[in-house]
Amino acid sequence: MYIDKPLPFIKDFVDQIDIVMNSKGMGFGLSKAQKRWFCFCIMCIIITNSINWAGFERISLQTFTQAGVSWMFRKSKIAWDIILSCAVRVVIQNYGIKSGVLVLDDSDNARSKNTKQIYKTYKIKDKKTGGYVNGQSLVMLVLVSEMVTIPVSFAFYAPDSEIQKWKKEDAKLKTQGVKKKDRPACPVRNKDYPTKEELAIKLLKEFSVNFPDIVVKAVDADALYGTERFMDTSSEIFQGVQVVSQLRKNQVIQIKNQEYAIENYFAKKPYYPHSVIKMRGKDIKVDYCYTIAKIKSHHWKKRIIIALRYEGEKEYRYLTATNMSWKAETIVQTYSLRWLVEVFFQDWKTYEGWGHLTKHTGYDGSSRGLILSLMLDLSLLLHPVQKVRIKDKLPAYTVGSLQEKIEIESLIQFIANLLNEENPKEKLLLIVENADLISKSNFSTKHLNNINWDFLEMKNAA
Repeated sequence: MYIDKPLPFIKDFVDQIDIVMNSKGMGFGLSKAQKRWFCFCIMCIIITNSINWAGFERISLQTFTQAGVSWMFRKSKIAWDIILSCAVRVVIQNYGIKSGVLVLDDSDNARSKNTKQIYKTYKIKDKKTGGYVNGQSLVMLVLVSEMVTIPVSFAFYAPDSEIQKWKKEDAKLKTQGVKKKDRPACPVRNKDYPTKEELAIKLLKEFSVNFPDIVVKAVDADALYGTERFMDTSSEIFQGVQVVSQLRKNQVIQIKNQEYAIENYFAKKPYYPHSVIKMRGKDIKVDYCYTIAKIKSHHWKKRIIIALRYEGEKEYRYLTATNMSWKAETIVQTYSLRWLVEVFFQDWKTYEGWGHLTKHTGYDGSSRGLILSLMLDLSLLLHPVQKVRIKDKLPAYTVGSLQEKIEIESLIQFIANLLNEENPKEKLLLIVENADLISKSNFSTKHLNNINWDFLEMKNAA
């Protein structure tokens, strides 16, 4: 595939970002060169499914050089700290979004073993193999509205290595029978390595500042964020909004002065079998039961607790929420919106460049590459056919199908531009002569055509 110009919807998207940036009244707008660069990068990411300057140079037939693209990425004075929020604002304005549910989740991205210069890589659990890989972890904030699901902001996470060492040593001493008072105390956490909970709260506070006009109806997060601090702080940020999270099955609750492990308590309770609730536009059968209890890990704070099992699942999960006046069914439906973030992660990693070993170094390399990838995701929401379907309340197209559509549109645009040239034949010959620049040729190790096979002639020699 050869790219000569970005498609119109990408240019319109970048132009609208520039307008929003300028509206801040602080001279944050984009120059013509910067807008052209952003259009080119977004177009290249969707076509190549990578953030690779050498690849970008090839498919532009060196119209954009690797050095030039890299310089803009590293050195150009772009307001990277606000450009993603401005891109989000463009989508919000186009769809007239006034409210939504904020969903927090985290995701890991595997890297190669030698990643000393890539920002905040560490040994993470590989869910597929059960082993460990080197990789990056992200905490992502997503806005789920009635029309579209929008990635809003992110933060990189890495554990404090000193605390990790202490945990290993503490566990070792504990198995040896050393009492807690005789074991070393946990070291003070390095402020450069905040917890995922702290990062999530930071993202929520930033959203409240950047988008004060958006009414947040609820905040969703999984069991990692089911702590007293996270739930109460998140609720306070948005003036008492409902916060829904998950509890571990062994957490202790208190009902009528009796203490129970959550799993044991609900094992004796009657459920509403096969209740039908509306989730993701479908009727889903669930078994659920609820109670109001005090949670020990929340300093005996009273919460509503729901035991829930979707059709086809064997084990129950346990939800909790800050606002006990909500119906249990509403809380279950609200928590189900977390599924949309999983779909976003799958699309984003599969089609939008970031999941294909982006290797830009340092904080700037990782964060700016990620911003470019998310800008692509946002731009696809404004593709003309996607926009029409969403506004007409029809099922939206998948990212994969949009990618195929854009490849065809890009080819058609190229042919149209070629026919409009003063000398199209001369231009086509020039492209044909440079066609080898588009594809990168790698050497195969499968064939042995360049190996000396004389050793087989010596097989009978003793």
